[in-house]
Amino acid sequence: MLPPHWPPSVAAPHRSPCGFLRELLSPGRGPDPSIRGGTGGGTRSRGTWLGPRGGPRVPQALDIAPLEEAAEAAIADGLLACQVAVARAGEIAWTRTFGRASETTRFWVASATKPIVASAIWLLMDEAKLDIARPVAHYIPEFAAHGKQDVTVEQVLLMTCGFPDAPMAAADGADPARRVQQLADWRLEYPPGTRYVYHGMSAHWVLAELIERLAAQPFCDFVEARVTRPLGLPRILGIPRAEQSQIAQLLPEAGDEVHELFDYATKIEIGEPGGGAVMTAADLALFYQALLHNPGKLWKPTTLADGTGNVRCRLPDPLMNLPANRTLGVVVGAGFGATWAASPTAFGWPGVGGQIGFAEPATGISFAFFQLGDLDTVSPFVRGVAMTNLALELRP
Repeated sequence: MLPPHWPPSVAAPHRSPCGFLRELLSPGRGPDPSIRGGTGGGTRSRGTWLGPRGGPRVPQALDIAPLEEAAEAAIADGLLACQVAVARAGEIAWTRTFGRASETTRFWVASATKPIVASAIWLLMDEAKLDIARPVAHYIPEFAAHGKQDVTVEQVLLMTCGFPDAPMAAADGADPARRVQQLADWRLEYPPGTRYVYHGMSAHWVLAELIERLAAQPFCDFVEARVTRPLGLPRILGIPRAEQSQIAQLLPEAGDEVHELFDYATKIEIGEPGGGAVMTAADLALFYQALLHNPGKLWKPTTLADGTGNVRCRLPDPLMNLPANRTLGVVVGAGFGATWAASPTAFGWPGVGGQIGFAEPATGISFAFFQLGDLDTVSPFVRGVAMTNLALELRP
């Protein structure tokens, strides 16, 4: 599904998806008026104003009308549902759900899961249980098989570890013994540390196993106990199918092939560490507020600053020839996949289907935008860039 009016340029002829996205995310490129989105019809509501735990609060002076109009236009153009949240000063300033979902609907956030799992790793670093300069095999001896003995934890966090396409079936990831066997069976695709290639799933399965070895509890439980619960957020990983009724789902008319391709019910159930979280947009926006403000000193300030601002990998991505701009958990500025490329200081992570979460230290704003129902390769990402550019224009 390619929305015909959002934006007009996305349907321009003779532009490959990679070429278009490379142009869109070129370093130094500012917000493009052509990707701000259209204006939607209907009456615009004021949305829902929430405090940190969902209580009512006085609206803050943010001009969110352009965001509302853009989201309404997306629904008018055929998007099934979307959810938007803006936060600042540790609280939700505005959030609203559009289309076939409610304010309490949680969305599968895909790879936007990754920074949350990385933030759990930071806690193990703080406790001196994990030294990222050490080889993974120091903590997981089985991992050393097939020449992987020198791969470091830092390389895994930066996705320079050399096994981007290593497989992990859901049944294997969900079973600790089978998971470890898979980790042992993986083979390197290039020498570690020499290239950046996006690891969609594999790197975070290593992080999950590290958490279980060092924390002595299931990684989904550790993330809940040590990250989301202290921040006042609900459990986000390992949600049983019986409890998934409030999660946005593709409609039956999408067809069996599409449902098989996007089998996120299984990812959600096993808590896939690189892409299995479920959240509301408000939840993710508040997580990024925590990365800005560190409530209760959850992380050591030096660790948090490193994880959110110290770019350790600028190697180019081979697909789009953009710098990775990777820290130990997020993408900063105009890095590969960043919809917030217009800001040199913003950091976050995108997810397939156009899911977005990021924070902008310069303004104190954090933002989340979730989508459902656009199966096109490019248009959800472009829509996300449009919404992100509007969010970056918000000023306290």
